[in-house]
Amino acid sequence: MLQPPHQSLQAAAPVPAQRGSAREDEAGPWHSEAVCRRDEAGLFFAPSKEPTAARLSREQAAKRVCARCPVMVECREHALVLPEPYGVWGGLTAAERRVVLARRRRREAAAAAGDAGQVSRIA
Repeated sequence: MLQPPHQSLQAAAPVPAQRGSAREDEAGPWHSEAVCRRDEAGLFFAPSKEPTAARLSREQAAKRVCARCPVMVECREHALVLPEPYGVWGGLTAAERRVVLARRRRREAAAAAGDAGQVSRIA
């Protein structure tokens, strides 16, 4: 079973095998190259009742780790596809990932509506 690069304080879900990337086919699972594997998981996941200032500082430190990671994009996509409800993944917090997912859903809905309009004009 594949494990994500950093374990959440919540139960961590395994990385699904069917979502592997070209990088995984060439050199093993993407998370084996993750920089965060060498860092403490507490940097990426909030302790309970963390004060706002401490959370923002910790999240910025986690994002700095992500910024130098060679698999940041793969990590981010993993967190968006799964979706990961907690922690910093691929340089995005859980709240930032919710925004990205909402934008993707709106784009997909608009594209589907545009495709439906094309079909009705053709018919």
